[in-house]
Amino acid sequence: MKLHISRLCAIVSAATAAVGCADREPGEDSQTMQDARAHAIHEAVMTIDSHDDIPFNFATEAVDPLDAPRQLTLEKMRAGGLDAAFFIVYVGQTERTPENYARAQADAMTKFDAIHRMAGEMYPDLIELAYTPDDVERIHSEGKLVAAIGIENGYVIGRDLSLLQRYHDLGARYVTLAHNGHNDIADSAQPRQDLGDEESEHDGISEFGAQAIAEMNRLGIMVDLSHVSRAAALDAIRLSRAPVIASHSNALAVTNHPRNMDDETLLALRDNGGVMQATALSVFVKEFSPELQEATAAILSEYGIANMRGWFTLTDEQRAEASARLEEIDYADVGDFIDHVDYAVNLIGIDHVGLSSDFDGGGGVVGWWDASETANVTLELIRRGYSQEDIEKLWGGNLLRVWREVEQFAATAQAAQP
Repeated sequence: MKLHISRLCAIVSAATAAVGCADREPGEDSQTMQDARAHAIHEAVMTIDSHDDIPFNFATEAVDPLDAPRQLTLEKMRAGGLDAAFFIVYVGQTERTPENYARAQADAMTKFDAIHRMAGEMYPDLIELAYTPDDVERIHSEGKLVAAIGIENGYVIGRDLSLLQRYHDLGARYVTLAHNGHNDIADSAQPRQDLGDEESEHDGISEFGAQAIAEMNRLGIMVDLSHVSRAAALDAIRLSRAPVIASHSNALAVTNHPRNMDDETLLALRDNGGVMQATALSVFVKEFSPELQEATAAILSEYGIANMRGWFTLTDEQRAEASARLEEIDYADVGDFIDHVDYAVNLIGIDHVGLSSDFDGGGGVVGWWDASETANVTLELIRRGYSQEDIEKLWGGNLLRVWREVEQFAATAQAAQP
């Protein structure tokens, strides 16, 4: 139940006003109809973004979830017609020592507390935390935004499986097994030389990691393959007795980046019943050549920022101007992002693909810089010929289906326990 979709509404309103004018260009009527259809579909379907990062001072006076200068805020979700988001409890990999395990767990609790504070204390009339797929649908039907929780980096459990129960009780419904750098669970797709990582530590998933996956299955926590090595992803798919997800990953065949998934892994994910959530992080979407890096840096430096994390220090006018200039140098855009969706749908089927932004964690492409522009993704899907049923699956239907199956497996497993 969306209140307004500012950008696409403006497009559609302007286009509709043009109907009947004598100086319309050929094809304008069909474009108007396409825009109107995209608007109607975006209004009708429930949209879920499976990966949005938060800082440690989230849900404080310093970072107000309503309107802070960030890519994902409650106001931007409303403006763009984004109904639900997984807010991420991310803790980076460090050296595996008892002190660092304790720090990682404390840092995780800081982010759990922030998400609960946002939904339970600061804006309970605007957003509510969902613990089940049924919660997601109920909250949406009541006209509120939906928050769900994912953990990024299994490092936060250290070697203590009991922490999975604690995090599940707090609302965690997926765990990304590793991040940049190996941990005790899995090998990373991007080893950390500064932490002494070899190319592989476990040849995929460790024995402890297999136990963690079994416990996640028992509890009803989705196993997330994003960030793990190819061997680890294939191991996790083999080990998991419930469908898995890749919360923010793309297709290696489209863009050659170690974080993207090859065809064998995608096909195994399909056979497992899982879903790959394509992500709008530019370097995963489109190869970032040295020439493109240089041109991008030159444009950003003119606005006094070193990278895209400074994007929201710019005025609206500066952002619009900079975005147009980035488009001119062929920076990744919504069309490039949907190329990954097209590829994955053709390879593994419409039932196994979804959408994510990785906002405030590096995500954002021309046309989908922040949550207020979410409707542009739906518009591009319409341009590619996707039906409303397809779009509903991509925008969260498939993810909810996996979540339900994981939940159902857990219920059966727990009922079978003596």
